[in-house]
Amino acid sequence: MSVAVVAPDSHIDRRPAPRLVASSPPTVLCIEDDRDMSALIVEELESRGFRVLVAHDGQQGLSMLLKAQPDIILSDVNMPSMSGLEVLESLTEIGPRFARVPFIFLTALNDREDELRGRRLGADDYVTKPIDFDVLHAIMKARLRSVARMNVWESRCDLNDRECEALMWAARGKTCEDIATIMSIAERTVNFHLNNARNKLGVATRIQAAVKATIAGFIEP
Repeated sequence: MSVAVVAPDSHIDRRPAPRLVASSPPTVLCIEDDRDMSALIVEELESRGFRVLVAHDGQQGLSMLLKAQPDIILSDVNMPSMSGLEVLESLTEIGPRFARVPFIFLTALNDREDELRGRRLGADDYVTKPIDFDVLHAIMKARLRSVARMNVWESRCDLNDRECEALMWAARGKTCEDIATIMSIAERTVNFHLNNARNKLGVATRIQAAVKATIAGFIEP
């Protein structure tokens, strides 16, 4: 009995399928002095796919966030040794390193002055206790998505120092001739840097590039 031999199909891709690598869960730092409340927060957020670190006072929270660099921070307002407002104020003083880490206050109080002070310091949201975890989860996901979009956009832009400097002077109303003198380069080189920046930022004009770079924090006009 003859056996048919089937030639391998050269069009079939026989390489192994790529492995799917799971991304690490977002890290949440919860600064909460009420241990029962913090345990509840950990249970709820871990069930929703977050990794949760806990600090039970402001000083401990500040120390932990400097080491752990969390993706998002939840903090009670009134705590012993250091309030949530003081933690946020300390972060603001540290500067750009934590500028984009979402900071959400958890509070049982409806104190307008505290809320205004927190928002002036850069707080992203206030969530009142008892916590509606569906609302908190929605807020956290929205904040993290916003940060992710900004990070992706920045990685695509990748403006160099010369492009940022040229854009900064353009934003301050300087002409290309002025910028060439200030930067001690040829005017055609100024045009080269400004056009590169415009292309990287995905806009049609240099004015739009300066505005977009200012909003993103790349330059200070």
